[in-house]
Amino acid sequence: MKFIVSSSYLLKQLQILGGVINNSNTLPILDNFLFELNENQLKVSASDLETTMSAVLEVDSDSNGKIAVPAKLLLDTLKTFPEQPLTFIIEENGTLELSSSHGKYALAYADGEEFPNAVELDDPSQTIIPAEVLSTAISKTIFASGNDDLRPVMSGVFFQFSTEGLTFVATDAHKLVKYTREDVTATQTAEYIMPKKPLTLLKAILSGSDSDVLIEYNDSNAKFSFDETQLVCRLIDGKYPNYEAVIPKENPNKLTIDRSQFLSSVRRVSIFSNKTTHQVKLKVAGAELNISAEDIDYNNKAEERLTCDYQGDDMQIGFNSRFLTEMLNNLNANEVQLEMSLPNRAGILTPKDGLDEGEKVTMLVMPVMLNS
Repeated sequence: MKFIVSSSYLLKQLQILGGVINNSNTLPILDNFLFELNENQLKVSASDLETTMSAVLEVDSDSNGKIAVPAKLLLDTLKTFPEQPLTFIIEENGTLELSSSHGKYALAYADGEEFPNAVELDDPSQTIIPAEVLSTAISKTIFASGNDDLRPVMSGVFFQFSTEGLTFVATDAHKLVKYTREDVTATQTAEYIMPKKPLTLLKAILSGSDSDVLIEYNDSNAKFSFDETQLVCRLIDGKYPNYEAVIPKENPNKLTIDRSQFLSSVRRVSIFSNKTTHQVKLKVAGAELNISAEDIDYNNKAEERLTCDYQGDDMQIGFNSRFLTEMLNNLNANEVQLEMSLPNRAGILTPKDGLDEGEKVTMLVMPVMLNS
């Protein structure tokens, strides 16, 4: 078994696949990449049992074979090479010989048959989504998903597909993001919860891609196929909370403000906030927004005034500055609107511009009780 491949092309593909491999695996075989050579096509796979990802690479070869190669050792070696063709030869003594223009390197390989097979989906449903739409949907929602092991359903992103459009939701009970696309639809209704790890991998590969992604799914697994790459992952089991019930419908107080100005101000003021609550206080009256924070323990405080467009009653409301900053960071609008009803009800943040036709983002942030 022998093949020749460009060093930078191989490294780029392996670095993407390497994101699947855990630092500590229960099965030693999972520390490897699976190489399956079929003449001039090399299929490389990586798995952590929950998620399996594979890519097909074009190589120069006329042989066939299947071996498992130590991932870290191979990646560390490839990173040091300038762009050049590399020759891989499988020796009978259980070593893989790698030849570059500078020298030769031998890696011990394992039997490819020991590597776990990716799950095959029986009778899956299908949806096709442009890569750019899926990448944006993941970026806009994934930051709001939780990390609580006791509530696994909230540690992923909820995919809701229908003939009217696609909805992606993430929440950790303090903040919630709902991203909808009415310009892309599915042929049938479906809902499932995607774990964070495969989504992070997809986000990295799909940004800037102009291909379509074929999503196949059943009750327990989902498979994403695009270009020469496939990702199969296990879905999170459970029922997603009724997120529509927590989005307040009547919000008479509407504040419109320049996003970057608001973000800079919250960032600055929050440096002076209490280190456990990260609380900032918003006080709105007329066309003026007063943002303040105070850390009584250390006698630190800050206050800033911004002009805004406000319709509603004068009010004061407290928010966790970290959540507010994260949300404002994830919107690429020039102006944002914050809708509020009462100081103890969630605030709703939406972009006023910068959206595509058929695209909608709603962000909800829970208030922090103010100490009067």
